[in-house]
Amino acid sequence: MSAPARPETELVLPFDVVGIEDVPRVGGKNASLGELTQHLRAAGVAVPEGFATTADAYRLFIGENSIRDSMAALVDAYRSGQTGLRDTGAALRELILSGTFPETLTTAITAAYRDLATRVGRDRPAVAVRSSATAEDLPEASFAGQQETYLNVTGERELLDACRRCYASLFTDRAIMYRELRGIDHLDVALSIGVQRMVRSDLAGSGVIFSLDTESGFPRVVEISAAWGLGETVVQGSVNPDRYEVFSPLLSDATARPIIGKAVGEKERKLVFARSGSGTLLLDTPGAEQERFVLEDDEVLTLARWALAVQEHYGRPMDMEWAKDGQTGELFMVQARPETVQAQRSSSAFSIHRLTGSGPVLARGAAIGEAIASGEACVIADASDIGSFRDGAVLVTTMTDPDWVPIMKRAAGIVTDHGGPTSHAAIVSRELGVPAVVGTVHGTTAIADGEPITVSCAQGAEGLVLGGLVPFEVEEADVGELPETRTRIMVNLADPSAAFRWWRLPAAGVGLARMEFIISNLIRVHPMALVHPERLADAADARAIAELTRGYADPTEYFVDRLATGIAKIASPYYPAPAIVRLSDFKTNEYASLLGGANFEEAEENPMLGFRGASRYHDERYREGFALECRALKKAREELGFANVVVMVPFCRTPAEADAVLAAMAEHGLARGENGLKVYMMCEIPSNVVLAEKFAARFDGFSIGSNDLTQLVLGVDRDSAMLAALFDERDEAVTTVISEAISKAHAAGIPIGICGQGPSNHPDFAEFLVGEGIDSISLNPDSFLRTVPIIAAAEARRDSE
Repeated sequence: MSAPARPETELVLPFDVVGIEDVPRVGGKNASLGELTQHLRAAGVAVPEGFATTADAYRLFIGENSIRDSMAALVDAYRSGQTGLRDTGAALRELILSGTFPETLTTAITAAYRDLATRVGRDRPAVAVRSSATAEDLPEASFAGQQETYLNVTGERELLDACRRCYASLFTDRAIMYRELRGIDHLDVALSIGVQRMVRSDLAGSGVIFSLDTESGFPRVVEISAAWGLGETVVQGSVNPDRYEVFSPLLSDATARPIIGKAVGEKERKLVFARSGSGTLLLDTPGAEQERFVLEDDEVLTLARWALAVQEHYGRPMDMEWAKDGQTGELFMVQARPETVQAQRSSSAFSIHRLTGSGPVLARGAAIGEAIASGEACVIADASDIGSFRDGAVLVTTMTDPDWVPIMKRAAGIVTDHGGPTSHAAIVSRELGVPAVVGTVHGTTAIADGEPITVSCAQGAEGLVLGGLVPFEVEEADVGELPETRTRIMVNLADPSAAFRWWRLPAAGVGLARMEFIISNLIRVHPMALVHPERLADAADARAIAELTRGYADPTEYFVDRLATGIAKIASPYYPAPAIVRLSDFKTNEYASLLGGANFEEAEENPMLGFRGASRYHDERYREGFALECRALKKAREELGFANVVVMVPFCRTPAEADAVLAAMAEHGLARGENGLKVYMMCEIPSNVVLAEKFAARFDGFSIGSNDLTQLVLGVDRDSAMLAALFDERDEAVTTVISEAISKAHAAGIPIGICGQGPSNHPDFAEFLVGEGIDSISLNPDSFLRTVPIIAAAEARRDSE
């Protein structure tokens, strides 16, 4: 269908003829809807039909009602201190609400509404009526939620009334304050109204999309939030939504399904249409819906592809809203605006916050930002008590809306009971640079007013509220100043929730991802307890496992799904560079601490030298658990699309054991060499060095595990506090063995790196490794910046010798 001709009058414009160049006429929000309608439909992005009133229409309304001079006088009185914000806002809104629509504007709006009814084939179609100020959605100002939206508006009279209220919302207290803070003249701003066919998302779901990670700024992920009903609950942060993460570079691969994160939210309430007439109702969400994901995987991938198309069109990261029609099952993009926080951050400079002390955990939630802040808690349950906020305190409340912005600017940190990473509190906290922990559920009851607390967002996706003023340190870093090295510098990553935090580091890949850390952080269940639930002796363990695996017909799928997405998330920051994932290396006592683990693990006198690593994988006591690990790796590589995953075998004592493990892997679809699969071995036992040539014939590379190698060369238990002074990977005996391992690996034609903590802890040890010609060094992320210059200097000295 060709776009309708642009009408001579500029009072109302269909979205079909509006573009981004029309921001002065229809504001950022409506210009974006027009841009989507005109240009993105061809890319398959579905956008509901609609139209916009123009800035000329607003000025006509103000002029015909002869209220501009009165508005100016009220603004002047406020700025001179004669009147307060509340009285000024109320008076400005009353001026507009008492006005009448000029006949020409009435005719234009009702004609456009009738045309919309014809186009969608419905009499009196329900519409969403949204405000779009002509200064909003600028690159430096998000104007999040400053004006009003009215949903499920039906009929011409109801539409005109909603339009009048939209005009009045240009002067809500929060909008006045926001413009004051931004230095924007109130009378220079006009308001456009967007009228859009209402998608029946009250019967399905809706939410928000960002084309980057909102916390770290990682640009290669699409982040989607979803809740049942209309999307205002997600935007306002009144519910904890489902969350999905999609790795965008693999969306072009038709065989990949790169959903690397899924978390079901409580979705406690949902906003639905009123049963009769216009308006909405906020209802409690039934328990079965709370436990179920809003979106199917195919729908997640569709929305992610749309988000990429929108980002590509605009040429910048975007903040979008989507809705699903419960009557037709169709998905729609209903809003798109520039992302205004991470897009302005430097891609090379960042701060690293670290806790240097500890305190009791009072609450947990989603971390907003990566900083740490502390102060006295100021618990405010209701917006009417905002005036009691104390400057520099940590704001603790149920949820925020735009009315809270003035005190959010004065807060050291923010804690909310409700809301997710795309809620109002999250969006504004990011813009203000204030660390926040949102969706804590019980924060307002667990934290006492006046109590000293610390808000920490430095752990990754999970934010912590700690009791007391816990000490912390801040390191300012600029990766753009790091020297280049010949030695490949990689990173050790353990927690998938923190993986995106380090994407700015110029690493050559992930040198070590410990599978057991993923299992303990994301899964928490012994794999054999999922294979054989009948063997669980502890009823409490059985109940906890049932709760974790709820929604999975086969509990083992819980393990496979969670492990696969965890692996994929760790593999994503540096894709397509390799991500070396070490098979699980729990000791028996560590396995026993997992849910259900005590039923499958025997007590050992010395677990450090016992049933661990390679010895488990082909043994009947763990063989079925190892099969789940292999299924997860295969899914991460072949279904999710992360072929950059390299598998590494730990604690492999003999060549015969290596053969048994490789055979077991092949049995479960992970044959070395097939589909590009490389298999490395941890070089951490003296036998690995003594028989290096034989092991090299079986593996594609070595990675030195300096902790275990030091332990076994020196005969020092690495966990013994009594012998801590003797444990030193720089001891001559250890360095001699490492030198031999490097020499033999190179003679065999395979690469060798190191992934132990030694290079991170001891710069002189890193220097020794460079001198021996090691191929790669994998560092802990927080030591990367200080160790790379040491490695570069060591290379320069070696060159000069």
